[in-house]
Amino acid sequence: MSQLEKLRDETERLSLELLQLLNRRAECTLAIAREKQRLGLPIRDPWREAKLLDHIAEANQGPLDEPSVRALFRATIDACVALMEDRRWKGLRVGGPGPRVVINVRGHVIGGPDPVYIAGPCSVESEEQVNEAARRLAAMGVGFFRGGAFKPRTSPYAFQGLGEQGLKLLRDAGHRYGLATITEATSPENAPIVAEYADIIQIGARNMYNYDLLRAVGKTGKPILLKRGLSASLDEWLHAAEYISLAGCDKIILCERGIRGFGRETRATLDLSIVPLALAASRLPVVVDVSHAAGRRDILAPLARAAFGIGAHGVMIEVHPDPDVALSDAEQQLSLDDFAALQRTVREELNRTASALAAQSSNPAHAADSREVAR
Repeated sequence: MSQLEKLRDETERLSLELLQLLNRRAECTLAIAREKQRLGLPIRDPWREAKLLDHIAEANQGPLDEPSVRALFRATIDACVALMEDRRWKGLRVGGPGPRVVINVRGHVIGGPDPVYIAGPCSVESEEQVNEAARRLAAMGVGFFRGGAFKPRTSPYAFQGLGEQGLKLLRDAGHRYGLATITEATSPENAPIVAEYADIIQIGARNMYNYDLLRAVGKTGKPILLKRGLSASLDEWLHAAEYISLAGCDKIILCERGIRGFGRETRATLDLSIVPLALAASRLPVVVDVSHAAGRRDILAPLARAAFGIGAHGVMIEVHPDPDVALSDAEQQLSLDDFAALQRTVREELNRTASALAAQSSNPAHAADSREVAR
């Protein structure tokens, strides 16, 4: 055996020993995660991680330089934290083994192979308004009809919704036109009455941390649409869903509606990256509310296209027969005609993109060029 072969064998042996040590470290990390969960402590401790990296760098005797050592152990720490988070989510009812959750209400499905729209006015304002919206949307193929009866508003002087009267109008319009209705419960006290009238109960972003409300809606037996909080992490969002599940409801829909950012061009920052992450970490369907993310009408079509393109099961859009006179969030609601145009635009653009990508992959010359670039 040559000296080179001996050195290669030694390198392989050391690599296998290193692998065993890394897995032993991972097992220790998982034990730490279980203890942290028992104590109610957060998974990540950035201060301790930084202190550990400093200690390792100080102990380094080379030949690896300090930046290389820090990079190697930073990657090791990140991999172990990801393992802890993955195991924790898989330990949840909403993230554990089992089939993906599919919501079927009145024959309308969220979580199946076909993407859907959830559409309707921000607020239920009158019988005429809600019936006109329901009639036109049903004719456009929409199966899920949204509308607010209890409206938690930033200003106490803003329109707060019609309450039970609005619930009745929403229910009647849904029954009349064969639509599944979605509306928000804002407190444990009004959760039972919302459940009496609505097919699906919505939990708004402000209430994602309202654990009494999450327990209350979980006990109603109705499917729940849970919006992500304005600054919620994926971990917090999934644990909010877990509160609902533990209360007795496994029919949960996750809804991304934008997170608080620094820009003023939109109402919130639409975080589409959370969609595949939530799909991977849970068994729940995920939809995207583009209206509340944008806070404006003119960019809803490209946002809806992007949401469908990234794998969302549905897109929620606010649609009003006469948006300019709407009693709440007028600036972000589409007219019924504009919504029909959005449907066409999104469908045509997604088809055009799919066709272009299919043409590229089936073109032998293009495929050869791609292989050459890869080399």
